[in-house]
Amino acid sequence: MQPILDIRGFSKSYDGKVMAVDNLSLTIEPGDIYGFIGKNGAGKTTTLRAAAGILRFDTGDMLVDGTSIKADPLACKRKIAYIPDNPDLYEFLTGRQYLDFVADLFEIAVDERGQRIEHYARALDLSDRLHDLISSYSHGMKQKLAMIGGFIHRPVLFLMDEPFVGLDPEAVVRVRQIIRDFCAQGSAVFFSTHVLEVAEKLCNKVAVIKDGRLVAAGATDQVRGQASLEEYFLEAMRDA
Repeated sequence: MQPILDIRGFSKSYDGKVMAVDNLSLTIEPGDIYGFIGKNGAGKTTTLRAAAGILRFDTGDMLVDGTSIKADPLACKRKIAYIPDNPDLYEFLTGRQYLDFVADLFEIAVDERGQRIEHYARALDLSDRLHDLISSYSHGMKQKLAMIGGFIHRPVLFLMDEPFVGLDPEAVVRVRQIIRDFCAQGSAVFFSTHVLEVAEKLCNKVAVIKDGRLVAAGATDQVRGQASLEEYFLEAMRDA
């Protein structure tokens, strides 16, 4: 089975001295909902941004569905949805104009995009606000809009940085189900989170990173052992 995301010896330094991420290797397979956990500054966002083709890195490589992000970033980006923790959207557009812009980038037919936008906007309770300017949106609404923009082109890989921050409880439930549906069809999700309870319930696999180095990775039950994920994480942060 070809991995959806294959991270091979990825390293990144911002100052040439201290490694933000040091020799990280991970494999995310079709159907995986893979949680990426660690304290602030551990290297989670750096890894996600590199996998999305936004950030250059020092050594190693990342393959998206078999294609190197270094060798062919455009081909990789067509298969990716990257959703940051604080989406930087075009606030002079309405929500619908933004989604049409995204759909144009991914060459989604007009009738097909309309159905997808309607479906996901209804699921995330944003239908009534799509014709309002994004500048009038709350953080949670912007997060929902960014997610819809990721969902409509049906990528094989979702890269999500703290995706549930700012979402209301109902939206969290809906996003979880949408994620599960995509993964049931062969896509994969790789996301960072500080909410360990969410990771424990949602993720079939987790990776733990500390100071840029991988501490543990694998099936969630195997990583946490007999403890809760929260208990394991606190212990790992003390001992690693």
